[in-house]
Amino acid sequence: MHKVKSPIILALDTDEIDTAAAWIAATAESVDVYKVGLEFYLKHGPDGLRELRAVRDFELFLDLKLHDIPNTVAGAVRAIRDLQPRFLTVHASGGAAMIRAAVDEAPAISITAVTVLTSLDSPALLAMGIDLAPLDFAVALARNAVSSGARAIVCSPMEVAAIRQAVGADVEIITPGVRPTDSALGDQSRVMTPREAISAGANFLVIGRPITSYFAQSPQAMSDRSIQILESLT
Repeated sequence: MHKVKSPIILALDTDEIDTAAAWIAATAESVDVYKVGLEFYLKHGPDGLRELRAVRDFELFLDLKLHDIPNTVAGAVRAIRDLQPRFLTVHASGGAAMIRAAVDEAPAISITAVTVLTSLDSPALLAMGIDLAPLDFAVALARNAVSSGARAIVCSPMEVAAIRQAVGADVEIITPGVRPTDSALGDQSRVMTPREAISAGANFLVIGRPITSYFAQSPQAMSDRSIQILESLT
C-alpha cells in the first residue's frame, strides 16, 4: 500500500467504465482512493477494475458488503484477493466467525466492517426488530468486528466519535453520509459536513454526488469541486 495523502474516497457510483475513468482522471490532484461498489463490479468484474487502474495508479475501496456464512465469505474473499484492494467491506452484522474468515483469507487487505447503513434511522431499525438506537447498535457491531480482526470500520459520521472511543486509535474509520453545507442530502439520513466528520475522528470520507455531479459542467469543474472540499478540511 502506498501512503494515502487525501482523506477523500471518491465513490464511483456508475456502471460505465468510461464515466468512472473520466472521474478518476478529473480528480487526480485531490483523491488517492476510489470506491467501487456492486453496481460497477457486477457488470464489469475484475477486468473492469483493471481498466480503471490503467488510467492511473490508485488505492481501491472494494465495497461489496459481503454477508453470508463464514465458508462462503472466505471463498468470496479468496476469489478477489488478487485484486489487492486496500479496503474490502463485509457487513459487521454477519458476526465474528464470518469476519474472522474474511480476515484469515486475506491478511494483507484491510477487512472493513460496515456497521449501520447511513440510510437507516431508529424507526427503520425498529421495523426490522432491532430495538437499539443507531449509535448503540453501531458501537456494538464495531467492537465485535475489531475483536474479530477487522482493521477498518464504516459508520455514519454521527457514530464516529463513540466508535473511535470504543475501538481505539489504530482502527481506520471510514464514513459515508458526509455532505458539504451546499449539497442535498439525497438518500442519507444521518450526515455531517466533511470537516465535522474529520474532527470527530474519521480517517476517510466517502463522497460521491457532491463531487461527481459537477462533471456534467466539465471535468475541470469536478476537479475544482474536489479540491475545494479537500481544502475545507484544513
